[in-house]
Amino acid sequence: MWGIIATWRMALEGVTEAATALAAGHPTARAVVDAVAAVEDFPLYKSVGYGGLPTENGEVELDAAFMDGDTLAFGAVGNLVDIANPVRVAHALSRQRYNSLLVGQGAREWALSQGFAEKTMLTDRAVQHYRKRCRETLDKGLSPYDGHDTVGIIGLDTQGSMSVATSTSGLFMKKRGRLGDSPIIGSGFYCDSQIGAATATGVGEDLMKGCTSYEIVRRMAQGATPQQAADSVVFELEDNLMSRFGRVGDLSVVCMNNRGEFGAATNIKTFSFTVATANHPLTVYLAERRHEKTHYQPVDEAWMQAYAARIRAPIEEE
Repeated sequence: MWGIIATWRMALEGVTEAATALAAGHPTARAVVDAVAAVEDFPLYKSVGYGGLPTENGEVELDAAFMDGDTLAFGAVGNLVDIANPVRVAHALSRQRYNSLLVGQGAREWALSQGFAEKTMLTDRAVQHYRKRCRETLDKGLSPYDGHDTVGIIGLDTQGSMSVATSTSGLFMKKRGRLGDSPIIGSGFYCDSQIGAATATGVGEDLMKGCTSYEIVRRMAQGATPQQAADSVVFELEDNLMSRFGRVGDLSVVCMNNRGEFGAATNIKTFSFTVATANHPLTVYLAERRHEKTHYQPVDEAWMQAYAARIRAPIEEE
């Protein structure tokens, strides 16, 4: 058995190559990290890696993480500036006994000391997006906080090993130094090869309040199916935050157990995810909430074409 699942349609190309590698018996760590790196490298995705949207001071600060489900070792970086492929830095950090979570200047210095390449991650297109979003939000007195589509990918290889990796540029217009859930173990990601793995995307400040990814894995360990675990965690957290905090942001998750069974849950209208297993063909699904359950169906060709047109559309300048 092998399997792979990822948040969002943007992971499709990376997942396609990773699925081929996993089916051929390649290890999950390499497949998952390569799949996330493919998303980081694509300049039209404005919430991950190269081309990601900047902070309020115009800098692209990137977060990424990796976790090995066999050993429970993990590595993560936060607020990493102008280093190519933060997920590869996180993967390298997972091999360190100590100092496995580095942020800011310390993360950058370590990455450079290990030979990771410098790269200017702010693109002209991202600057255009930045200006457009400012006009649509700040200039009208609205909140700018949007654009938090983290890529999270879970892999299961034919040897039964599992891993998970995440990468994001975080909230658009975030404060310098802000961290969301993506590099935080237990919130943005968690993986245990004896049970399964989960990863989240949405408003990190809210996802962290429920230790969302760890809680999904814990419930799978107690016998819940991946779908049951995902739905129960997302909707219980939403209800809890609404009753106690008065509001809640976007919450979306994907998960997979060590048998290749998967689940997804969301409290938003348009959450897509990508999945393939030995028993399930590569598919992009569109998920939506209906009452206290998440329903999803494969996207059609018209949706795929509209997606491609949207991310490639020229940015209107005033």
